[in-house]
Amino acid sequence: MRLIRRKWHSRSPVRWRCNPRRAKASPILLEPIMKLEVTIPEEFFGDVIGDVSSRRGKIENTSDQMEVKIVDVKVPLSEMFGYATNLRSLTQGRGTFTMEFDHYEEVPANVAAEIVSGKRK
Repeated sequence: MRLIRRKWHSRSPVRWRCNPRRAKASPILLEPIMKLEVTIPEEFFGDVIGDVSSRRGKIENTSDQMEVKIVDVKVPLSEMFGYATNLRSLTQGRGTFTMEFDHYEEVPANVAAEIVSGKRK
């Protein structure tokens, strides 16, 4: 052990692992949840809702505005990669979306297990 800035530090990594406070800790993984607003023509509503649901999205609200539907969704950021291309394909290029950070939420247990085991990034 040595003194650095009035605190004792151990050079041994074993001491770090054997600390009883760390052994009792139960860390959780958090993921950023995004607020998504999707504007789509009415005829593509079902396809887009299905795609958002498959991305672990939670539909908050749907509204009509003239000839389009506006869908408000909360969805994990990790599930949004490639969404612009998918939306374009589903709506024949006529769908748009905006996305902004909303909050952090605990990762579901099955997804956390995949991340910890290295099967998912």
